[in-house]
Amino acid sequence: MKKILALGLSACMMASITACSTGTGASATTAGTSAETTADTAAASESAETTAAESGAGESAADTAAGNPEQTEPLLVYLNDFDAVIGDMFKEATGYDVEVVVGNGAETMSRIEAEKSNPQWDVVWIDSMYDIYNLSQDGSLLTDWEPENAANLTEFSKGLVPDNKCFYPTGTHAAGVLVYRNDIYDETTAPKTIDDLTDSRFADQVGMADPGVAAPAYPLAAEIMYEKGMEGGQEYFNTLFQQGLKVYPKNPQVVQALASGEISVALLQESNAYEMVNSGEPITIVWPEDGAPGSTRVAAINASTDQMEIAQMFVNFLLDADTQQALVNTGDEGYFEPSVEGVERKADRDPNAKLETADVAWGAENEADIKAWFADMSVQ
Repeated sequence: MKKILALGLSACMMASITACSTGTGASATTAGTSAETTADTAAASESAETTAAESGAGESAADTAAGNPEQTEPLLVYLNDFDAVIGDMFKEATGYDVEVVVGNGAETMSRIEAEKSNPQWDVVWIDSMYDIYNLSQDGSLLTDWEPENAANLTEFSKGLVPDNKCFYPTGTHAAGVLVYRNDIYDETTAPKTIDDLTDSRFADQVGMADPGVAAPAYPLAAEIMYEKGMEGGQEYFNTLFQQGLKVYPKNPQVVQALASGEISVALLQESNAYEMVNSGEPITIVWPEDGAPGSTRVAAINASTDQMEIAQMFVNFLLDADTQQALVNTGDEGYFEPSVEGVERKADRDPNAKLETADVAWGAENEADIKAWFADMSVQ
């Protein structure tokens, strides 16, 4: 694992000890040759130079003395959104550098698994709540830690924090709102609930993203199966598959299918849905009254990071209302329910939008089985 934090304070203490030792020697020597004096002076100078080199620049030593951790390489954050802005935001707020590695949920989790014996990441920040919870079961994550800004979590978001406090939610977006082409359906004929999609009149017209690939798609499937029970959930999706449900790798492919007319109804991640509406596509968004399945973006810290203090600062920063407001304001990625109080949602986002998520432990425990079941059904 990378070694990041230099112990500048210890180096300063070493300098102090060296100086005191030299001073004592000079007082004890009441007579000596000029050569000895010159030698002593040179040795003291060399010692001072060595100590200065060990302690680093004056600014770093001052930061350490002030209680601020020293950083010698960027904090490495694995994420799947906000990669264009979050590094600069954190740098401006704290002075610390961030390097981001972008990937979808499956890619990020595969990278973390591949690095298991020598993890390179410091923080993971993705909307794969259940995957991240599973990471905590083998000691990979910092647990039983609470950032200061966690006190500002909304009631909904407080309920998402696991008992072991292995991650903190930074926002929840709809993994799947109902969308339909309004040049084919109107308010009287369009689906109003997720259960309506099993109506035969929507046969061969429904699409969604793959729960095994797209980060938001697993929470979508998990919530439906959690609410209906595993058997009831499988029966629901079996009906959809029998009626020609089309499963695409990710939500952008669902968007393409809607835009081309290949499908006319979908369970679509909300930022993709609003982007279609804002770009003039003939799409209408329906928020089910009983709630849309939610996908929660969470931040967790590598238990073996050498930048623990800075990593904790980063997670706390993500839970700041000003930070989340800035993320809401960034553009299409800003369609989500903030996790802390005091943040205004997107003006065009339904103010009555309701989200539901499967229990964290249940979703984590059943993740492999649900994804495997979907993979088997998709190839039939």
